[in-house]
Amino acid sequence: MDFRTKIQLPPGKFSMNQNQRITLIGSCFAEEVGKRLESDKFPCDLNPFGVLYNPLSIAQALQQLLDNKIYEEKDLFFEGGLWHSWMHHSSFSAPTSEECLKRVNFFLLTGEKNLPNWGVLILTLGSNRFYRYKKTGQVVGNCHKVPEKEFEVEDLSVSEIVSALLPVLERLHEVNPKLQVLFTVSPIRYLKYGLHESMLGKSVLLLAANELQQRHPDYVHYFPAFEIMLDDLRDYRFYAPDMVHPSDVAVDYIYECFKACYFDKIALAVSQEWKEIDKALHHKPFNPESESYKLFIAKTKTKIEQLSQKYPLFSVQKELELCNTILNKL
Repeated sequence: MDFRTKIQLPPGKFSMNQNQRITLIGSCFAEEVGKRLESDKFPCDLNPFGVLYNPLSIAQALQQLLDNKIYEEKDLFFEGGLWHSWMHHSSFSAPTSEECLKRVNFFLLTGEKNLPNWGVLILTLGSNRFYRYKKTGQVVGNCHKVPEKEFEVEDLSVSEIVSALLPVLERLHEVNPKLQVLFTVSPIRYLKYGLHESMLGKSVLLLAANELQQRHPDYVHYFPAFEIMLDDLRDYRFYAPDMVHPSDVAVDYIYECFKACYFDKIALAVSQEWKEIDKALHHKPFNPESESYKLFIAKTKTKIEQLSQKYPLFSVQKELELCNTILNKL
């Protein structure tokens, strides 16, 4: 007997490798996938606004990247001793407006510059619930611990999500016709909303992603991270201690499913080769001052340089510096 429900993975209608730039925008699950892509040496733009949960804020973020938005002090607000942006995660906040603008605009300019070269855009939808600041009517991506009474809480319908995202996706396709867009729905449920309400919200997100995919099946796709977590990994041992977030083992498994769908032969080979290089860099020798260890690190450095030449988007500066540091000590 088979005591699990294995999810039928979608046929990969596109493939990716380390010569493509990957952009991820959305919930904290996007961050988990992004970190694993970065460790496989994909060039990534990971959440240029920080974590965003609702589709309206994600649509606004993409629109601002398309419009080459540059933030000014009037776009910020001061609260709790820090300057914040309603569109950005608190990691962008700072004690001065100048520092906050520097952080916000650095990532915006990076994203705008890379947009025509994006190979894959991964959008992870977290919740259909969003917050609107009462004083201005603005939809916020992050509340920054401003009291909840200052906001209206609303739920998006399927049609509202499609209406917000569809024109942005179509404009992105005009700017970058080669771009492939991949939707996922975060498997993290929101206990503070109630399990039933959370599941209703996830259902809205799933239906919206499905409709967007049907509108443009040539460049809009869906990966079933939510279904893998709830149906294939249907056991509390795959959850973190809070019993809500997936454990590292669960995210690793979902990522392996993702790789099986979308990594081409080059990506899989490079991923394996890089794992061996990374293992070599973290190898602890019996005698770190020996000639054999010096030769071992020199060979590892050569492998890194060869990979960097084959894949120009590879970011290996940190690893090369580590090799040079070790060699200079010997």
